[in-house]
Amino acid sequence: PPAISLRGVSKKYQLYESLSHRIYEALHTFKKTFHREFWALRDINLDVDRGQVVVVLGPSGSGKSTMIRCINRLEEHQEGDIVVDGVEQAPSRAMLRAVGFGDGDFKKPIVGVANGHSTMNPCNAGIQPLVDRAMDALKSAGAMPQVFGVPTITDGIGMGTEAMKYSLVSREVIADCIETSVNGQSMDGVLVCGGCDKNMPGGMIAMLRMNVPGIYVYAGTIKPGKWKGQDLTIVSAFEAVGSYAAGKMSKADFIGIEKNACPSVGACGGMYTANTMSSSFEALGMSILGSSQMASPDPEKADSAAYSAKVLVNAIKQNIRPRDIVTRKSIENAVALIMATGGSTNAVLHFLAIAHAAQVKWTIDDFERMRRKVPVLCDLKPSGRYVAVDFHRAGGVPQVLKMLLNNGLLHGDCMTITGRTMAQELKNIPDAPRANQDVIRQWSNPMYKQGHLAILKGNLSPEGCVAKITGLRSPKITGPARVFDSENACMKAIMAKKIKAGDVVVIRYEGPKGGPGMQEMLAPTGALTGQGLGESVGLITDGRFSGGTWGMVVGHVAPEAFEGGPIALVKEGDSITIDADKLLIQLYVPAKE
Repeated sequence: PPAISLRGVSKKYQLYESLSHRIYEALHTFKKTFHREFWALRDINLDVDRGQVVVVLGPSGSGKSTMIRCINRLEEHQEGDIVVDGVEQAPSRAMLRAVGFGDGDFKKPIVGVANGHSTMNPCNAGIQPLVDRAMDALKSAGAMPQVFGVPTITDGIGMGTEAMKYSLVSREVIADCIETSVNGQSMDGVLVCGGCDKNMPGGMIAMLRMNVPGIYVYAGTIKPGKWKGQDLTIVSAFEAVGSYAAGKMSKADFIGIEKNACPSVGACGGMYTANTMSSSFEALGMSILGSSQMASPDPEKADSAAYSAKVLVNAIKQNIRPRDIVTRKSIENAVALIMATGGSTNAVLHFLAIAHAAQVKWTIDDFERMRRKVPVLCDLKPSGRYVAVDFHRAGGVPQVLKMLLNNGLLHGDCMTITGRTMAQELKNIPDAPRANQDVIRQWSNPMYKQGHLAILKGNLSPEGCVAKITGLRSPKITGPARVFDSENACMKAIMAKKIKAGDVVVIRYEGPKGGPGMQEMLAPTGALTGQGLGESVGLITDGRFSGGTWGMVVGHVAPEAFEGGPIALVKEGDSITIDADKLLIQLYVPAKE
C-alpha cells in the first residue's frame, strides 16, 4: 500500500489505495486531503513497479499539537471523505442529498452495492430481495448504501451459439463496471451480489483491484427439478438433446425434462461453475461460511445477505481489506475446497485471474500440486448423484473445510472477512460429516484419493491443459482424431451420429483469440453423454468447458490453434492419447513429420 512517511515521527502511518494504475490519483488525494490543511510537501518517491507512493511531509506549523491533529486526521480518513468533505465539495453533497443523504449521513461510510439482479436468467432473477435486505442492514449498521447495476449474461442460454463468445469477456466487463462505480465515487466499501458464472470472478477481481473493504454475496442455487422421480438440473436438458437425437428418449420425456429442469430462481444446481466459485469464496475468506449453497428462494439466503452487510461494515471499521485476506495460503484453501467438492474446470482460469488481481504468485502447476494431495470427498453432479441443496443439508462447505483442516490440508491461520481466522470460524463445526448421509464422504472413504482437475502436458499441449477426470472408469484413451475447426461443425457431426466409441474429438480455433472468446463446449459434451458416449469418446479443445461437463474431456489446450499451437496441426485420423494417470496428452505422428 502507498505509505505516508511523517518526518519527525518514528512510526509510519499507511493509507490503503489502489495499486500502480491509481498511483497518481492517490497522490492527488494525499495532497488534497492533507497537504493544504496540515502539511508542507518535502519529497515524493514513486515506485511504479511496486505500486507504492512514499510522500515525505513536514508539519506546516510548530509544536506537537499540529502533528497530533494530522495523525488523528490520517486515522479517521475514509475514502468517501474525498467527495463529501470541505467547502469545495458542496456540489457533491447537494447531489447526494437528492438521493437520500441527510446532514448526519456524510460522516458515515459510503458502501457500494453492486446489484446483479436481472430477469435474463434464473441465476440472477432472485437477487433483488437479497439486495433489499443487504441495503436495510447496511443502514442499520450505520453505513450509507449506494446501489448500482452490474451486467450479466447467461452461459446456459448462449451455449453453442455466437452469443457464447461474450461469456468469458463478460468477467472483465463486470470487474470494470464495479471498479468504475466504486472508485468513481470514492466509496468506502462494496458488497457485490451476483449469481451467474462470471459474476463471481468478475466481482472478486474488482474487489482485489480496488482493495477497499468488500464482501461477496452469492445469489444462491436453484432448487432441483423433478421428472419421473429423478432430480434435474440444466445439464439434464443438454444431455436430453443427445439422447433424443439418438432415439434413446421419447418426445414426452424430452419435453418433460425441458419444462421441469429449472423450477425456481437460482444458479445452476450441481457443482457447476457458479456453485464452484461461490463455495470457493467461503474457503477464500471473502464470503460468510455456510452461505454459498443455500437455495436462492429460501428465507435463510436473504438472512445471510443481511448478515453479510453487517460483517462488511465491521470490516470497514477494522480496515480489513481484500488483499489482507486473499493471499497465496488462502488461495490454496480455495483450491483445496474445489478439489474436495469436484468443482469446475473454469476455476483454473478464474483463480489464475484472481491471483493476478491480488498480486499473488500462482501458476497452472499449483493446481496440479494441490490435486495430488486433496481427495474428492463429495458425490455431486455433474458426475455424481447429488445437487447443491443436498450438499447444503449435509453440512456444506464448512463441513468439508473442517475435514481439510483436521487433516492438515487447510491453512487455519488465514484471516476471513469477519476478522476471525478460518480455524476460529470452523471451531464449532463437527469433525466428521453425519453418518446418515452420503453426499459428503467420510475421510477414510473418499470418492477419489486425489483431486479431479489434472494438468496434462505433452507434444499436443506443451504449455499445459486441464482435464476433468471424475466419473470415469478409466482415465485414459487412445484413438483416432476427429478434427473440427469450430464447435458448431462438431455439433453437427454428433447430431448426425458420426462420432463413435473410441474416437478422440478435437475442437480447435475456439481459444481466447481463435474463437474469439473461449466458448464452453457443454453442447457437444452434453450431447455425447446423452448418446451414451461420455466415457468412451475423448474430447480435446483449446476452448473451455462448462462446469456441467464431465467425461474424458481436456480443455484450455495451450498454445491455442490461432497462435500456431500443435493442436492446429492435427489431421483427421491421427492417433492421440489422453492419459490422466501419466498427466500426458500426446499426438503420435511419424518422426519425419
